[in-house]
Amino acid sequence: MTMSAGWYLRRLSRMGPREVGGRAGDAVRRRRWRSARPDCPSVTGARFTAVLPPGTIEAVPPDAAKRLIAEADRLMAGHAEYFGVVRDDLTDPDWWYDPKTGRRAPWGYAFDVPYRSEDAVGDIKQIWELSRHQYLTVLAAAYAITGDERYAERVAKHLRSWWAANAPLRGVHWTSGIELGIRLLSWVWIRRLLDGWPGAAALFEGNPVALNQIWHHQRWLAAFPSRGSSANNHIIAEAAGQFAAACAFGWFPSSERWRADALRSLERHLRGNTFLSGLNRELASEYHGLVLELGLAALAEADAAGVPVPATVRLVLLRMTDALAAVVDNRLRPPRQGDSDDGHGLVVDGAGTDRWGSLLATGDAVFGRLDWWPTVTGTDVRTPLLAALIRPYPENGAAPAVSRPASRPAHFADAGMTILRGPAGIWCRCDGGPHGFLSIAAHAHADALSVEVRHDGVDVLADPGTFCYHGQPEWRQYFRSTLAHNTLQVDGGDQSGSGGPFLWTRHARSRVLVADASGASEGGTARWCAEHDGYQPSVHRRRVELAAASQELTVVDELRGPRRAVRLAFHLGPAIAADLVGHRAVLSWTRDGEDRSAALDLPGQLSWRAHRGETDPPLGWYSAGFGRKEPATTLIGTGFADGVQGFTTVLRFHG
Repeated sequence: MTMSAGWYLRRLSRMGPREVGGRAGDAVRRRRWRSARPDCPSVTGARFTAVLPPGTIEAVPPDAAKRLIAEADRLMAGHAEYFGVVRDDLTDPDWWYDPKTGRRAPWGYAFDVPYRSEDAVGDIKQIWELSRHQYLTVLAAAYAITGDERYAERVAKHLRSWWAANAPLRGVHWTSGIELGIRLLSWVWIRRLLDGWPGAAALFEGNPVALNQIWHHQRWLAAFPSRGSSANNHIIAEAAGQFAAACAFGWFPSSERWRADALRSLERHLRGNTFLSGLNRELASEYHGLVLELGLAALAEADAAGVPVPATVRLVLLRMTDALAAVVDNRLRPPRQGDSDDGHGLVVDGAGTDRWGSLLATGDAVFGRLDWWPTVTGTDVRTPLLAALIRPYPENGAAPAVSRPASRPAHFADAGMTILRGPAGIWCRCDGGPHGFLSIAAHAHADALSVEVRHDGVDVLADPGTFCYHGQPEWRQYFRSTLAHNTLQVDGGDQSGSGGPFLWTRHARSRVLVADASGASEGGTARWCAEHDGYQPSVHRRRVELAAASQELTVVDELRGPRRAVRLAFHLGPAIAADLVGHRAVLSWTRDGEDRSAALDLPGQLSWRAHRGETDPPLGWYSAGFGRKEPATTLIGTGFADGVQGFTTVLRFHG
């Protein structure tokens, strides 16, 4: 996908004067850097002191260690899977090769590489992911746990290979700050986890090539921070990686300045990216997890190095953790809201480790769990590692104790998210919040007033997910469209206007009118009502009621305004079989070997059809993770709304 002149004009229209000036300065700097590549200043007597406290590795639970070692052995055999593509070439990887398309990214000055063009480069996510070096943190953790030097030697071999193949400012791995930031964070943890290996110092602080790479990464991040309308999760990753490296690898004349600047940026943007309620402002659950992981990792480096951090840093991370505990379902799954690209801040665990349970376990160790938090039964490697470095809160003296929710929050007014809960693990997310974050709302979907419903953790009315970013524009457009969400589409268009794959030029405005989530938990009825103005001059208003006694969810849609063509969509999860007859769909699925069912009574004023796995145009799909999709049933009702009669949908769970 290449960007047209029209895209650049639309993108420019979403920037303010300060951002335009900053980007102009970046352009001048990029031209100057083409021919001016200074050498890393000489470093003598460097020592790595940010080691794990004694006894940390022994605190790793045996089952978590077992999963990690199994994952490390798969990697040693060369096997991995990224975004649905299986690889068996990791014993000696080609750092520029995309196994999905078979293309190899071109060599050249980094800022000349057209990384958005799949025709020229391949799938950039496939190329970048391996070079985040998070698989090497897994191998390094395997060495730390087992003492088996094969893992350490493989890490050293691959780092030396990467450094040789990716000279500073040459090639695709020097084009995006988030990649440099996460890579630096990986290198810090690799050095820490390899500390007992005799070759660790020679690989890092005693290696001029490594020092040159670390220095150039930090110089790059200091020069080209994400700006203005792009200052979302990317700036958090950039600041966290820069800060971590400046703390743990503080061997350069600029280290103190880099550390101070990165900490200021991290504090500012953690606050800016987070609602006071603790939810991430991008309203994309996966990015809530990414930012929380990055923030906790940065905090660990600060405490390991004895660098004071502003009280607001810990406070934001505390609120994010409490918010995560509040919104997950009874199986610890968060909402599937907005974009998701399976991005992680720090990976030291094997397959099968619950990401969200791991974050809550770390929150328990660092902040202390509240009585209403869900129980975490799984184990992980990362929690004892982070907890060994981060000082407990608030005993660290960095901030006074703060007020935390006495009971589980259900309505997050600033984020417009409401969670309705009923018996048998019924969980319903209602979306009445802002369209997205900043002027471009890069990771938003056109999903105003959508609902997401689960039963004991199974997606019944599902958010279909994301699937892709670059290279497949028709799929990118579909998965972020209004039709791809459980809401009402008017006149065949989206509620918000898209100007590109990460650019929204018109944002629907939503407001919540009623949010009473307490009724269902007390055996009564929970209620929610909201509206949005994305289809002017009409207003779409939706009411949702969850009756605990009858296990019924009622959704009423009204389009207030002139007569218009509508389509009402309900996307079923991939585990749900549906038998549609007229205006009723009988739903069935299996959970833990037990057959379960529900009935979905659909509005009779509309004509209903079931769609599954269609490609022209796309309809009837579910993406469990980035790069993966599978057919799932979507029920579409077509007709007209005249502003008088509402459309009523009732979902009844059986048993």
